[in-house]
Amino acid sequence: MTSRRLFYCDHHEIPLPEGHKFPIGKYKLLRDLLMADGFFRLEPSTPADPETVRLAHDAAYVAQFLEGTLPEAMMRRIGFPWSQGLVRRTLASAGGTLGATEDALASGLGGTLAGGTHHAFRCEGSGFCVFNDVAIAIHSMRFKGGLRRAAVVDLDVHQGDGTAHFFEQDPDVLTLSLHGANNFPFRKQRSKIDVELPDHTGDEEYLRKLDALLPRVFEFGPDMVFYLSGVDALSSDSIGRLAMTQAGLKERDRRVISICHARGVPLVITLGGGYSKPIELTAEAHANTFRVAGEVYGLAQNRARFKV
Repeated sequence: MTSRRLFYCDHHEIPLPEGHKFPIGKYKLLRDLLMADGFFRLEPSTPADPETVRLAHDAAYVAQFLEGTLPEAMMRRIGFPWSQGLVRRTLASAGGTLGATEDALASGLGGTLAGGTHHAFRCEGSGFCVFNDVAIAIHSMRFKGGLRRAAVVDLDVHQGDGTAHFFEQDPDVLTLSLHGANNFPFRKQRSKIDVELPDHTGDEEYLRKLDALLPRVFEFGPDMVFYLSGVDALSSDSIGRLAMTQAGLKERDRRVISICHARGVPLVITLGGGYSKPIELTAEAHANTFRVAGEVYGLAQNRARFKV
C-alpha cells in the first residue's frame, strides 16, 4: 500500500538577516497548502545521523560544519550564516530524504518538503546547500544493501553540479540535469545526461525535451528514481530565466511521476529551487507536484480539490 506520508523540517528555523534572498517562507506555506488538501499525512523528519552523512561527505567538512568552525569563505559560498538552527535544519532536511527513500522502497513512493540540495559537493557546500541529501540517501541505501542502481532526475533550473560531481565516475548512478544554459552554476560539472535550455524556454519546448530524455532514464534500469522537482522554471521566478506556466510545470510533474508509477520503479520526490514573487506562486507550484503524485498514485479522495 502506498504511503500517504510526507516529511517536513520547517519547524527548525534558520535565523536569516532581513532582506536575505533565500525564500525560507515557502516551506511553511507549502506545508499549510498540503495540510489543507488532506491527501498526505505530514510528519516532522528525523534528523540524519552525522555518521550517515559521513557516508557521502568528507568527515572533516561534516565536523567543521556541525561545530561552527568552517572558514568564513566556505560559509559565504554556502550563502547562509552559521547557526545551531542551520545545523538542525540541515540534518532534518537530509533526514527527510532518508525517510522518503525508505518509504519509496517499502511502498513505491516517498516524498519530502525539503531536500534537493544538489549544489553540495563532498567537501564543501554551495548555493544554499550544505549537505547533498540525495547523495547521502544513495550512499546510505547502498551501505544497507537496499539499492544497487539509482537515477537522479534533476529538473531544477540550475544544474545539479554537486550531484553530478559525486557520481561522475559511478556507473550505477545516472544523473540527468535539464537546466538553464545561462544560469548558476556558471562552471558546470558533467552529469551523465546534461541538456541546456536557452533563456525564455516555455512549456512546449521544455516538455518536448523532457519527453526525449525520460526513456533514457529507464533504459539505464534504475532500482529507484530521485526526482528533484524545482519550480524555478516558472516565468514568475526572479532568477530562473525560463518561461514556464503553472500548468506546464504540472504536466512536467505528471510525466515524470506517471512513468515511474507505470514502470513500477520506486520514486522519491524532493523539492528544489523556487524564487517567484510573490512567494505564494512558488508554494503553489511545489504543492502541485505532490497533488499530481497523489492523483497518479491513487491517494486523492477527491480530485476536484486539485487546483488547475
